[in-house]
Amino acid sequence: MQIRKKLLSVSVAAGALSALSPIATAGEFDGVTVNILTRPGYVIAGRLAERGLEFEKATGGKIVVTEVPFAEIFPKIQNDWSTGTNSIDVGVFAAGWGVELDAAGLLEDLDPYVAKDDKIDLPDIAPYFREFGQKVGGKTKLLMVDGDFQMVYYRKDVLEKAGLAPPKTWEDYLDVASKIHGQDMNGDGEADFGSCIFKKRNAQSYFAVQTFAAPIVQTQGTGQGFHFDNKTMKPIVNNAGWRKAFELYKETGKYGPPEELNMDIGDTRAIFKAGRCGLLVEWGDPGPLQLDDDAKAVKGLIYAVSGVGSKEVLDRATGKLVPVTKETAPHSIDGINYAPFAAFGGWAGAINKRADQKKKDAAYAFLSYMNQAAQSSIDVTIGATGYNPYRISQLASPDLFIKAGMPKELAENYIGAINGALNSLNMASDMKIPGAQNYTGVVLDTELARYLAGEITVDEALQNIEAGWEEITEDFGREEQIKAQALALGSGN
Repeated sequence: MQIRKKLLSVSVAAGALSALSPIATAGEFDGVTVNILTRPGYVIAGRLAERGLEFEKATGGKIVVTEVPFAEIFPKIQNDWSTGTNSIDVGVFAAGWGVELDAAGLLEDLDPYVAKDDKIDLPDIAPYFREFGQKVGGKTKLLMVDGDFQMVYYRKDVLEKAGLAPPKTWEDYLDVASKIHGQDMNGDGEADFGSCIFKKRNAQSYFAVQTFAAPIVQTQGTGQGFHFDNKTMKPIVNNAGWRKAFELYKETGKYGPPEELNMDIGDTRAIFKAGRCGLLVEWGDPGPLQLDDDAKAVKGLIYAVSGVGSKEVLDRATGKLVPVTKETAPHSIDGINYAPFAAFGGWAGAINKRADQKKKDAAYAFLSYMNQAAQSSIDVTIGATGYNPYRISQLASPDLFIKAGMPKELAENYIGAINGALNSLNMASDMKIPGAQNYTGVVLDTELARYLAGEITVDEALQNIEAGWEEITEDFGREEQIKAQALALGSGN
């Protein structure tokens, strides 16, 4: 896999100058250094650094990528830009976080740059990522480098051997996990796991629990949302719907690795690549990741479903669960409500509004280079990059992934699962309002971790989240947050 990545880098570098024109020309950014802050590890950061070397060779502009723990990305960027320190020129972070930074006047408006850019091809970016991911208040303030949804993956061979169908509901998920847990799935003589989910505190566990909650709580389409009453911004979290999601999420631990509460996404990826997981909740990465040299135990065996749903949904008037019908869940299919969750929304790059203009020019040229199909359509086929498809041309057929080495049947399944999520009328959006990182990455994450660790009950966790979310809403201003929520979801209902 490392050889494949290097060969791809060489081939792309050879054409880098033409790909950058007319946004940048040879030597245009000589002496300019662009400092980028993002997450640690090869995922996301590694490909930025590799593409940065290509960019430097083509334009003279130097790209420096600094990595910090996931939980530190947002506060470090916010502090650096708001205090005028300006040691960071570009942040690559969750697209939804851009709203709060932009509300503080910290993000550069990229529309004037886009207007002069004939390489970026915005119409080719899938509408959700183009409109939700890249825009704030109708203006382009970020550029995607990745498109994110969480899906459920399953070992096709393990389920077929056990005579089991892929799960359609979270109860199915638990049933399948219980029946395959303890089997030797990779032939090494050791018992393996029915379910693998990253549950480490101060990492990304709070995204996965929302994947459980979305189909239970959101029934009326994307504009409804599943975190707040959009008219009042009162949290819709302390109820039977979220309680069930928390309890289901915790129960998966019965069929997971013993150390699951301390596992981040890199840890779970290592064990599923080793062939030790029957089911897992993940972003789009496992599709191409199984092509890596260290994933030979599962190559061509990890299939996806775009969403796992629920036969019960929340009645918001009573806070209780009711059976799925066409009245309670108009978008349901065969008695199951699905709400694929656009967890994280995708990694995107934003430019510090107070940076030197030459730095801003170079930063935009580099982000455009990352975003363009010529580069991104290679990057999204390499699992180790952490980049998933976000362009229509990348999702139009499985050919891109077949050429990258994915078996045809698997490629069709992978692209089909992503398109299934993107095309769902009840797709659940990640939070995109001021304070989003605090609502979920701090309050939700903290109370979820305490519940999983047995420190508090599920009811105490939900009460604490409700109180914490209310406090954040009051801090930002309820009326302002109501407006922001309506803008984010395209609905005030």
